[in-house]
Amino acid sequence: MRLSRAATGDQEAFAELYDLMSSRVHGLVLRVLRDHHHAEEVTQEVFVEVWRTSASFDVVRGSAQGWILTMAHRRAVDRVRSHSSVRQRDTTWHREHDSATSHDSTAALAAAHLDALSVREALALLPAPQRRALELAYLDGHTYSTVAQMMQAPVGTTKTRIRTALHTLRAHMENPSLVTT
Repeated sequence: MRLSRAATGDQEAFAELYDLMSSRVHGLVLRVLRDHHHAEEVTQEVFVEVWRTSASFDVVRGSAQGWILTMAHRRAVDRVRSHSSVRQRDTTWHREHDSATSHDSTAALAAAHLDALSVREALALLPAPQRRALELAYLDGHTYSTVAQMMQAPVGTTKTRIRTALHTLRAHMENPSLVTT
């Protein structure tokens, strides 16, 4: 109700919505980012986006709370990816411009490459529903409920699939020879 009133430009309704949702949004964003400063920025960005796009909210597709929290989660994941990309570009630039690559950094790169190969192997071992749920949640940044909707499965089943997939990945990373399909 508040969101639909905010969509018409009702600033009081938006203020009420903000008071109700800001701590939940900030908590979710903080869990993803683990940095108070960035979490505050993303929380502000989310509410600016809510104000700007509230008219596009469709009650048939879900609750206002779910819509806002999904928006917050996606923004937070985007921020993580953005910072990761910047760090990767910086690392690549330094690597390309350092004339002498140390043995330690070469070993670290080789270890990271082996870890990536190991993760790909472990992902290939997962049953398709577990792999898909994990990819949607961790690579695409969707919430459990969104993943459940996309996979047309109950939220509890989706959470179990993701948890089991993570357990299998961890076991494979710790001892690849013990994990089989």
